[in-house]
Amino acid sequence: MLYRLEGIVIRSMDYGENNKIINVLTNTHGKVGILIRGAKKARSRHASLAQPFTYAEFTFFRTSGLGTLNHGEILASNHLLREQLELTAYASYAAELTDRVIQEEESSSFLFEQLKAYLSGLVEGKDPQIVSHLYEMRVLDMSGYAPVLDHCVECGGEQTPFRISAAAGGVLCRRCGHKDPQGIVLSEAAYKLLRLFVRMDLRRLGSIQVKPETKQELKKVMRMLMDLHIGIPLKSRGFLDQLDKYSL
Repeated sequence: MLYRLEGIVIRSMDYGENNKIINVLTNTHGKVGILIRGAKKARSRHASLAQPFTYAEFTFFRTSGLGTLNHGEILASNHLLREQLELTAYASYAAELTDRVIQEEESSSFLFEQLKAYLSGLVEGKDPQIVSHLYEMRVLDMSGYAPVLDHCVECGGEQTPFRISAAAGGVLCRRCGHKDPQGIVLSEAAYKLLRLFVRMDLRRLGSIQVKPETKQELKKVMRMLMDLHIGIPLKSRGFLDQLDKYSL
């Protein structure tokens, strides 16, 4: 059967001497695998379609399992994401995370739009850490683990400062905070941003400035939520951590 789908390359692997297999997050059919014959050859007309983060229209044949590319048209090469080390690290993190959480042909049109907006945000110069946290929140939401932030998950109260608890699934008020000693007490700035993250569609993200100390707090919170609820070890996250050490 012939398919023609828009998609984003989230993984690219060598296959044999001259070929590549790509995993593509599509707009309508979830994640699909496509074999691109001859993609490793220097003069291959399809080599650019196998590049990570490429957004393109893919035409391929498939009866079951792996598809075979027939034709492709690049819609956005996102080449900048492969040329600047920091952007490569953040784009790789989102791509690997997506590849690991999405199953084959799992319906994910909303996440496709969010990933496309994430990559565009990086190209446009938006704060990569903030864009990354927004995407993480969308993954948590899709997985059913978006934290409750409007009120205490234990008593429904609204006594601040709140302590966020991954185990409890949201914030604990001042009276209930003792129920999770591992929870993180939130500053007012971090709390407001987290509430924004839960509601924000990446396609509507404008310019946002966040103080370094608040960004560190957000990173700690999002790391806690992702580790408990998603719990997938990612090589790309280790690379991001190494970059953070060198930037200090």
